[in-house]
Amino acid sequence: MSDGNGSKRELRSQAWFSGLNMFTFSHRSWNGRGYPPDVFDGRPVIGICNSWSELTTCNAHLRIVAEHVKRGVWEAGGLPLEFPTMSLGESMMKPTTMLWRNLMSMDVEESLRANPLDGVVLLCGCDKTTPAQLMGAASVDLPTISDMRRRGELSDEEYLEVEAGYSRSDGHCNTMGTASTMTSMAEALGTTLTGAAAIPAADSRRRALAHITGRRIVQMVHEDLRLSQILTPEAFHNAIATLNALGGSTNAVIHLPAIAGRLGIDLPLERFDELSRQVPFLADLKPSGQYLMEAFHAAGGVPAVMAEIKDVLELAAMTATGVSMGENLAGVEGDGKVIRRRSNPLSPDGGIVILRGTLAPGTAVIKRSAASEELLRHRGRAYVFETRAELLAHIDDDDLPVDPSTVLVLKNGGPKGGPGMPEWGQLPIPARLLRQGVTDMLRISDARMSGTSYGTVVLHTTPEAAAGGPLAVVQTGDEIEIDIDERRLDLLVPAEELQRRLAAWTPPPPHYTRGYGRLFIDSVLGADAGCDFDFLRADGIEHADYGPLYARMGHS
Repeated sequence: MSDGNGSKRELRSQAWFSGLNMFTFSHRSWNGRGYPPDVFDGRPVIGICNSWSELTTCNAHLRIVAEHVKRGVWEAGGLPLEFPTMSLGESMMKPTTMLWRNLMSMDVEESLRANPLDGVVLLCGCDKTTPAQLMGAASVDLPTISDMRRRGELSDEEYLEVEAGYSRSDGHCNTMGTASTMTSMAEALGTTLTGAAAIPAADSRRRALAHITGRRIVQMVHEDLRLSQILTPEAFHNAIATLNALGGSTNAVIHLPAIAGRLGIDLPLERFDELSRQVPFLADLKPSGQYLMEAFHAAGGVPAVMAEIKDVLELAAMTATGVSMGENLAGVEGDGKVIRRRSNPLSPDGGIVILRGTLAPGTAVIKRSAASEELLRHRGRAYVFETRAELLAHIDDDDLPVDPSTVLVLKNGGPKGGPGMPEWGQLPIPARLLRQGVTDMLRISDARMSGTSYGTVVLHTTPEAAAGGPLAVVQTGDEIEIDIDERRLDLLVPAEELQRRLAAWTPPPPHYTRGYGRLFIDSVLGADAGCDFDFLRADGIEHADYGPLYARMGHS
């Protein structure tokens, strides 16, 4: 295999398998399992990193997808080896899958680093599995490719009928929720083949694409096209622009900085806001629009959205296809209906807005495309819930002292306070107001929100309450003001009073005193830094690839 200068480049896996000595003998014999001897002849060894689990509905079909990837790898002259990783099933895992995203990324990273792999195909789908796999793979930098009733209006029978039709096939949510957003981000970053993000799981074209992906990863190994050559600042620019055009999930505002941080790329949240002002909202998809993901795929998917905003993209960015993003988008055009034309947007501004102010001296996030226009500039008195348990116990009290102008506030839903920053941000509308016809209110928390949710909901407020941010000392009756156009979120109490409250505040006891929970609490960064662990971010020092070093040292 050439290194580009005409000399032969040794593959990483050859440290395990090449040569006739006791160490390579051991590795080849342990990994034989009926393989003919020539599979260890120096061909690329391709890992298939599979987050399949029967506990993760979105990913339950990935065993079948893996078989099609293997076909493509064999066909292109590689050796496919499938391995499992931790899987994060939304919304089965409690208190939240976000608590374990970083752990899954560590599982992926160390599995790649320790094993004789030259490249990897990431099989993911459910909300946190896509960013977790990309974060782990970015830290190793191998050639990588992703194959990514409360109103009383429903009777019990009608409610069960809705439930029965809610998830009718393999695959993740059929709206532009977090799962669809993050697979779209993987494509916009350039880590998938063109058009991969939106193919329905039950569509035979998904399996065909998996086959082609298997072929392509072998070629990427021969080209030595590594993830760090794809996940560049330009790629993240493209992903953020696409996120705004899609009206995608606010969770991407956490996951993209976390992925970038693994490569030493600083991704301040100002970039999301800057591009929000430049990029229109074009994808007419639920929960912010009217269509579902199958219609999005038929309309051209992510490439058609990106083609409409080419003027703001970094078209020279390299992609997993081996050519630039601009070349991938050549001749692509959407339908003008599900994916609106640039000249006829759903909104002239993108979907994501970053707020700051006396209530959010760090940052806070709102999904403008899912908010009510009349609440984008609003002043109201707060009604505060100190914990999620308190909210659930009292939100439907008939004597709850709230009206449509009230600002509902939830504390202690952040990374440390949740713990794990659960999707608690879409506070329910009080039942008494629902019965009056109220469908939206301004709601504020340090938690996250499901990408399938909607409403005027301010999220990811930093510093979080459990870390002593101003959110921790908001009191019922305080006035709060939001102004989306000015990007402001303010607690309207005198500065002296705010400082007095903060000085008197005491932190809540930690949720964990040992184990992984303790590691999480001690090491997790804030939402504005992606909630990664501080020790996992790239520090500019090349990480040792200890696999090849120890491969010739025999058994431990």
